[in-house]
Amino acid sequence: MAAPRGWAAPADLGAPATLVLLRHGETALTPEKRFSGSGGSDPHLSPVGRRQAELVAAALAARGTIQAVVSSPLTRCVETAEAVAARLGLDVRIEEGLRETDFGAWEGLTFGEVRERYPDDLQAWLTSSKTAPTGGGESFATVARRVALARDKLVARYAGRTVLLVTHVTPIKTLVRLALGAPPEALFRMEISAASLSALAYYADGNASLRLLNDTTHLR
Repeated sequence: MAAPRGWAAPADLGAPATLVLLRHGETALTPEKRFSGSGGSDPHLSPVGRRQAELVAAALAARGTIQAVVSSPLTRCVETAEAVAARLGLDVRIEEGLRETDFGAWEGLTFGEVRERYPDDLQAWLTSSKTAPTGGGESFATVARRVALARDKLVARYAGRTVLLVTHVTPIKTLVRLALGAPPEALFRMEISAASLSALAYYADGNASLRLLNDTTHLR
């Protein structure tokens, strides 16, 4: 009998590299929805954010699937990652490519304040992924290149394993967008809450699968 083909005989690709994506807990800037990137004040977690970190740490410990913890170098992520790693008995590894966008002169401002002060720049930014924020910030295209390089390195390093990446809104949205093959404007159509979990699986043939997006059930 001939061997089954197509959907009846999927290739044995082995266990994927699974990236569990955790957005850091809240800072004082989070509830005010202020731009907070890699070029700003690098705030610490707020008391609410520290509590969120403990809750997600407990949830991940209960699941028992995380084998490594990697964090953006920014303080809010490192503090969140350390809370989880301590609960899991793991070390935190820093990956520079996971840092948030540099929002230039918009750092610390609300969207409304940016619209009032830099209306033309904001409109250009909203319509083109190649446009950077005012004052030397990073465009989404630049961030995508940086994040993709970090992703490729991490997928190779953690092949067949499950790793927690503690990072920010833009890197998480970018990883999801790239995995789905979605256009740049998809970044504006996703909600990534503080201390939320998302997950992507990467297979040996180069394909990716979105497993989870913006899960906050552990915070309830």
